[in-house]
Amino acid sequence: MGELVKQLSEQTSRLAHLGVELAKAELVIEGKRIETGLGMFGGAGAIGFYALGALVAAAVLGLATAVTAWLSALIIAVVLGVIAGLLALQGKSKMQVATPVSDQIRKNVTEDVKWATSRVQAGRQQAERQ
Repeated sequence: MGELVKQLSEQTSRLAHLGVELAKAELVIEGKRIETGLGMFGGAGAIGFYALGALVAAAVLGLATAVTAWLSALIIAVVLGVIAGLLALQGKSKMQVATPVSDQIRKNVTEDVKWATSRVQAGRQQAERQ
């Protein structure tokens, strides 16, 4: 019986260690998703900055000349604004996908520890009875 309790203790320790390793691997994946989302937000900000510059150029050209130059600058500004909006939406979706992983990791590790603890306690109680 003592050997079984020893094996249970070793396997519980191994299970906890593997749970921590799994959590580390999942956090790396989550970090990469967050990094991608942040990169897309950065890209959206940069393109949005250019869109603002193009809008300013469109206003200046609109006041200074005829419709042709103003209209072309406005079209460029609108296209850049649409691209920035799409990048921002993609970045937001990447961030939302990454967030629930840490909650799932925490839940899995907590369940594993509770299960292992209950098994060790049951083994100890059974060993004490004999």
